[in-house]
Formats: sequence, C-alpha cells, structure tokens
Amino acid sequence: VDKDALDTQVKDRKIQEAAEKARNEELANEMKQNDKIMCMLEERQKNDIRNVNKALSEFQKNFQKPETRREFDLSDPQALKKDRPARLSDNDPRCTISGLQKFMGEDLNYHQRMKFQKEQLREWSLQQQRDWKNALADQKFADDLYDKNRIELDQKTMEQQRKEEESRRAVCAATKDFNRTQAAELAERKKLEKCQKTKEDMDEISSLLQGDLLSENPEQAVSSFGRHRVITDRWKGMNRDQLMAIRYSQQQQVLEKLRLKEEERQRDAEWDRQSIQAARAHLVLERHQQRQNRERRRALDNVNAELSQEQKSKNIYLKEEAYSNFPTGQYYAQFNTTSR
Repeated sequence: VDKDALDTQVKDRKIQEAAEKARNEELANEMKQNDKIMCMLEERQKNDIRNVNKALSEFQKNFQKPETRREFDLSDPQALKKDRPARLSDNDPRCTISGLQKFMGEDLNYHQRMKFQKEQLREWSLQQQRDWKNALADQKFADDLYDKNRIELDQKTMEQQRKEEESRRAVCAATKDFNRTQAAELAERKKLEKCQKTKEDMDEISSLLQGDLLSENPEQAVSSFGRHRVITDRWKGMNRDQLMAIRYSQQQQVLEKLRLKEEERQRDAEWDRQSIQAARAHLVLERHQQRQNRERRRALDNVNAELSQEQKSKNIYLKEEAYSNFPTGQYYAQFNTTSR
C-alpha cells in the first residue's frame, strides 16, 4: 500500500472539507444579512402604507365631504324639505336623461296611448288567429295530399307487384311448357332412334342369317386351286359345340344391349323426375316469397296507419289543448300599472 499517497489524499480531503465549511459559513452569514435587510424593507413598506392611508383619510375628510358628492341627494337628511314635484309637463327641462324622472310609457296621454295599444294588440291577436287557422288549413291540405299520394303510391306498388307476379307466373308456365315439349321431343326422338336401331339390327341380322357366313355354304370356301383346298377365312368346318358357343355369346350380347337400353331409359326417367321436382320447388319458393312480400306490405301499411293516426292525434292535441288559451282583458291589464 502507498501510504504517502493515502496521506496526501486524506490531507487533500481535509483541505476540501475545510474550504467547503468556510464557504457554507460565508453563505449562512450572507443569508442572515439578507434576512435582516428584508425585515427592514418590510417594516419600511408597512410604515409607508400606513402614512399613505393616513394622508388619504385626511384628504377625504378635508376635501371630499359627503355634501360635495354627486350621490349625496340619495342620503341627504334634508331631502324631503328640498324635494320638488317630479315634473310639471312632458317637456319639463328638469326631466333629463340622467334625472331618471321620466320613462317610456309614463307620459300624460297614457290612457289614450293604452287604448290605442290595446286595439293594436287586439288586431294583432286576430291576425295571429287568422294566420293560425290558415296554417292549420294548409297543414290539413298537405296531410290529405300526402295521404292521397301515399295511397296512389301503394296502389301503383301493388299493381307493379301484381304485374311482376303475373309475368313470373307466365314465365314459369312457359318454362314448364317448354320443358314438357322438350321432354316429349326427346322421348319421341329416342323412340324413333330406338325403332331405327331395331330396324337396322333386324336388317343386319337378316342379312347375316341369309348370307354365306351364317348359312355355312360350303361352296364359298372352295379355293380356285382345287376343291380339296379351302379358303381359311371362308371355311365353316366348325363343330356343333363351337356353333352353340357362338350362339350363346350372341344371346349374351343381345341381353347386355337390352340391359344398357333399360338403364338409359331409367336415367332419362330419373332426369325427367328431377326436372319436375326442381320446377315444383321453384314454384313453392316463389309462393313463399310472395307470402313474405304480402306480409311485409301488410306490416308497412299498419306502420303507416299508426303514424298517420299519431300525427292526427298530435294535430288534434295542438288544436284543442296546446293552442286553446286565448289572451283575455286581464292579461293586457297587467302591463304599465306602476308609477315609474
């Protein structure tokens, strides 16, 4: 351990602490001095305020006496002795604006002016009543016109729905007739094809039976090189079992062909049945949609009727309850009843 370095650090730390302590003491002494100065300044300010208030009181006592003020007449004890009539006529020069001795409506021809104002209010009231009656008549006309337009619109909507329903029904009937015609044409075409196929098969079978191949004519297999030689592709030297096997195979082919024709016929019948079921389902769906449309239309009519009834009830309430109180003479007599 470097002891000298440690001693040097301790010495420096003590010197730093001593300097910091001296700086803190100096700051504390400066703060005390500032506090004393602040106390002296506050005491001086209080004395100045006290002197100013005292001088203000002396000035008001000597130079601002109550009898020299403008509002002294409101609290003058001799006011009743000094009082004079408020005015002698409407053009009295004492009735200035600042005197507050004459107001609007307190002239000497008060009764004539009140009579004229009552007549004017009466005319205004009658005019308001006439305007209100005209407004009610206009509102009633507008409501009737609205109801008429709504009824016409409903009738047009119902007519349009009826036409759309008839057009859909006609389209369905035309589609059904077209499908029935197509099915009949398809069945007729298949029948003709079947007859033609059967005829062709019979002709082919007859040709084969009458030909040299199935008749087993031995002359057809004779070769031109000698009768002891045969043409292999025309030779019918087969035995009875082979012939029976061929006939059995032919019978199986005929049965297979008949089975395929029966399956084709069943597929056609199933296709026709599914087409008819699809048409019936489409017709049922259209009827269900028509019922829903009628129910929605009926609900809309009910809502419109309720709204119309509420509007009529509101108009009756406004006409018979809200606007039924007319002003009377007592209402007009309560104005301008004071002396000022």
